[in-house]
Parts: sequence; structure tokens; C-alpha cells
Amino acid sequence: RQIHAVFGRYTDLIQPLSLDEAYLDVTADKQGLETAWRTAKAIRADILAETGLTASAGISYNKFLAKLASDHRKPNGQFAVTPEMGAAWVETLPVDRFHGVGPVTARKMKGLGIETGADLRAKPLEFLQAHFGSSAHWYYSIARGEDDRPVNPNRVRKSSGSETTFDRDLVEAAEIEAGVLQMADDVWRWCESRQA
Repeated sequence: RQIHAVFGRYTDLIQPLSLDEAYLDVTADKQGLETAWRTAKAIRADILAETGLTASAGISYNKFLAKLASDHRKPNGQFAVTPEMGAAWVETLPVDRFHGVGPVTARKMKGLGIETGADLRAKPLEFLQAHFGSSAHWYYSIARGEDDRPVNPNRVRKSSGSETTFDRDLVEAAEIEAGVLQMADDVWRWCESRQA
């Protein structure tokens, strides 16, 4: 909640991804900081000051590239992908870093000679459709640094989860089971409160 409260001071367009991760559209420049780079620096500084936690930020002109950029400078940095560099930068990256390319798809791509963004970009749409079906258009677009999905603050939640960091490593089966049951209870309480 603290981290999302910080986000809210800088933009109203926040699409949560997880407990501490979100897409933010800062085009409106709520704080008058002039650039997304300065906005990201201010957000990271506020998160550190208010929670003691470091944060990384990815700045770009679309969500796909912003996520890649954020992963590029973890755990405590920021990176920007400009429109001038987007497509060329994607070509240098391994496909298993791409959002939407999981381990199984990455193995399949590698089996087809697709290991980098450049390899993916070289494949015609028809080839991708033959091998990846309905995902082909997504792969074709991201290989070119294209993603037209807007930041959606009203996205419907499709799942619920619970995570816990224990004070010490749990090694006994009974301790592990008790920890898992507690997290399951947390998820159940959340579902009941939302009547999900």
C-alpha cells in the first residue's frame, strides 16, 4: 500500500502487476517534473525514504519495453529505452527475457533457431503463425519493439496469491506445511472478502 500510495502521487494511471510492481503512465506529469526519467528518479527516492526499500524503474514508450528496461537495471537502478533505440535494442536481447515468452516457448523458439530479438524479427508472420498460432502477432510486434496496450488502471484481477518471507528458512515438513496453510488461509480470506 505504501508503494502504491507513492505511485498515486505521480499519476492516476496505475496498472498493478504484483504487490510491488506496476505499469505507470506518467504522460500527464502530475508533479511537473518534465520527463519520465526525473519522475522515475523521484518515485524511487520516495519509495526508499518511506519504506527503506530500493526500486528499479524502466522508462519507455510502451509497456513491453518498460518492463524489459526495468529488468535491465535491477535491483536498484533505472534504464530508458527511447523510440530511436527501441527496435534495435530488442534485437540484441535473448528471447527468453521477453514478457510472454516462457521457458517452454523459449525452448521451442531455440529449436527453430530463434535465440535473440533479431532472430525473431527475421521470421515472417506466416512462419510465426505456423509455429505459435494465436501468439504469432504478439511475437511479431515485440520483435519490432511494438506494443500498443495502454496502461489499464481498471484491469480485472484474475488471480489471488500470498507470499511470505519467514524469519528463518523452514526445513521441517511440518513447519513448511504450516506456512503453506497460513498463506492458503490468507488467500481464502481475501476471496471471501471480495466474494470471489
